[in-house]
Amino acid sequence: MFLKILTVAGLATFEIYAAIPAGFAFRLSPWTIFFASVVGGLAGAVVAAFFGDKIRAFFHKKKKTPAEETKKHPVITKLWNKYGVVGLGILGTITVGAPISIAVGTGLNVNLKQLLVWCCVGVIIRCSVFTAIGHYGLKLV
Repeated sequence: MFLKILTVAGLATFEIYAAIPAGFAFRLSPWTIFFASVVGGLAGAVVAAFFGDKIRAFFHKKKKTPAEETKKHPVITKLWNKYGVVGLGILGTITVGAPISIAVGTGLNVNLKQLLVWCCVGVIIRCSVFTAIGHYGLKLV
């Protein structure tokens, strides 16, 4: 049981869309899936926020400019231009995930503390919505 919960949390560190169905495949309760995916998602956001710049500097000696990040992630850039830090944190996390939103925010020189707070809110919203969809969807079957 503990390994199943740890697997769900580990998957949520990278992608919540994989973690929640895995939790239902392991026949865990929806509350366990929710809490494990939230813990994993928050861990992924924190790792991306605090170590992302160092990891990127290690792999890429030349730091990307905001123009290069804009070309790479046009959806997140549109969210940034329209909604700012809140949109990038919440909507970016819901659509593409917290690590990518934080990476783009780092490229756009966003205040990481504010972005991390809003990404954490987005992780909680994303986990609750998709766990509820999975739970009630399985009840229909």
